[in-house]
Amino acid sequence: MGLILRLLVAAGLAADAIVHWRFAPEMAFVQGGSIDGELLFRVQAAVAGVVAVLILTYATRWTYALAFLVAGSAVGALLFYYYVDVGALGPLPAMHEPVWYTEKTISLVGEGVATVAALAGFLTATRGGRQDDAAPGRERAGHA
Repeated sequence: MGLILRLLVAAGLAADAIVHWRFAPEMAFVQGGSIDGELLFRVQAAVAGVVAVLILTYATRWTYALAFLVAGSAVGALLFYYYVDVGALGPLPAMHEPVWYTEKTISLVGEGVATVAALAGFLTATRGGRQDDAAPGRERAGHA
């Protein structure tokens, strides 16, 4: 089960990263805020990509928590800026976009799957941190 959760989190974060990277140049024209929309999208893509690699490499409670925060914040931002026009929000540009298209759906589904799988991974990871991929009744090498 642990491997499936890791793959779901990584795939969801990969979808998030790809969509954000592809749309970053279009966000350069978003007005307001001191942070450029293109930079914001490129940072989101890079962070999602790095966390996807981390979750595949180290399935710990901390990496699942990090994945949950990255994916969950992306879901929250996407839905918030779809429904609410707040204009520039502090250093963030005015990101309101009340239209829906295929890439936005792919991003939302990927982020949603990653959020739920990361939460499940966090809750099922052992107290020591790592997720136990061994079959029930079998002990992992090096663990007594």
